[in-house]
Amino acid sequence: MPDVFDEVHRRCRDGEPVALATVVATWHSAPQPPGAAMGVAADGTVVGSVSGGCVEADLYERACRVLDTGQPELRRYGVSDDDAYAAGLTCGGILDVFVERVDANALPALDAIAAARRNGHPAAIVTCVAADADNPTADDRKPTADADKPPAYADKDAHDDRSSDPARRLGRRLVLTGQRSVGSLGDDRLDDAASADALGLLAAGRSGMLRYGYHGQRRGGGISLFVTTYATPPRMVVFGAIDFAAAVARIGAFLGYRVTVCDARPVFATARRFPEADEVVVQWPHRYLRTELAAGRLDERTVVCVLTHDPKFDVPLLELALRHPLAYVGAMGSRRTHDERHKLLSEAGLSPAQLARLASPIGLDLGGRTPEETAVSVAAQIVAARWGGTGRPLAALDGAIHRSG
Repeated sequence: MPDVFDEVHRRCRDGEPVALATVVATWHSAPQPPGAAMGVAADGTVVGSVSGGCVEADLYERACRVLDTGQPELRRYGVSDDDAYAAGLTCGGILDVFVERVDANALPALDAIAAARRNGHPAAIVTCVAADADNPTADDRKPTADADKPPAYADKDAHDDRSSDPARRLGRRLVLTGQRSVGSLGDDRLDDAASADALGLLAAGRSGMLRYGYHGQRRGGGISLFVTTYATPPRMVVFGAIDFAAAVARIGAFLGYRVTVCDARPVFATARRFPEADEVVVQWPHRYLRTELAAGRLDERTVVCVLTHDPKFDVPLLELALRHPLAYVGAMGSRRTHDERHKLLSEAGLSPAQLARLASPIGLDLGGRTPEETAVSVAAQIVAARWGGTGRPLAALDGAIHRSG
């Protein structure tokens, strides 16, 4: 989404409208999560993707229509039907996509998001994607019959006052950046309710759908809002300025982490050796980690990779890291090094549960040898830890391929 946002923002600043298609809800094995987006410019340029190719051709045509009419559309895509040329998801999932025209009228909201991202602040944009109790999708195609059927967007039995013409709310936006808000969803009480709940999603670093009555009633229905969050990037801290660290930093940046490389030796810890890192710090490792933890700059999304394999660095560093709820803590070294390290950490007072959080030797068994291959195995283990993956071949498993976040 960040790349799509940048392109949409740039074109709107230049006076060019863009059709923005955003995944707002998914079920089953949908290929992309809520928040995935595709932009279509007036000159036909496409950026981003919502399904990896399954429905983009159909969505492109719809986006062009929305560009011309300015009328937003909410479209549900399910499995392909008997018509081989019908637009559908071959993976068996279901996704809902909201398509809207974004132009100069949206600049205040886009500028606010861009400013927050530049300053490293989290932000969220809340968009009204449905404001009608009837027929929430753009056509009559039914989703796959299933016990876990996607709900309708609004509750027909909700007792709401609709005198405010809810259909005019469609496409309205509210942007939240810290203590500041830009725009409105068309009702003060709805703005207040949506702001509180959107900030909760933002704190969790997740995009998602919210549903309310027309005046913000949490037990009502009729208004569906999608919250797109722009959280600050999670951090990856790599300790040990070695060639393996350069490869891990490179793949960490590729995965969207803000990467720091730290080493106590200034001759090795240089920006020139780690061009993909956001920062290179010359500091004793456990002292740097303690400072960052105390300042609140590390959180439950943070991953720590200890590549020093030297006890005088490793043990105090890992003792500190494993006492905090970080997302991932891995350490490089042989099995002999691991056994000795494990013994020293146990003697330092770490509990069995804390020691069990240590990924050591670091990475998955891919059989790699080079720094780049090792970095792939480390990244694979980090991704598996984040989503609850097993690291086994998908061909050897049954059930859903994608796990919910």
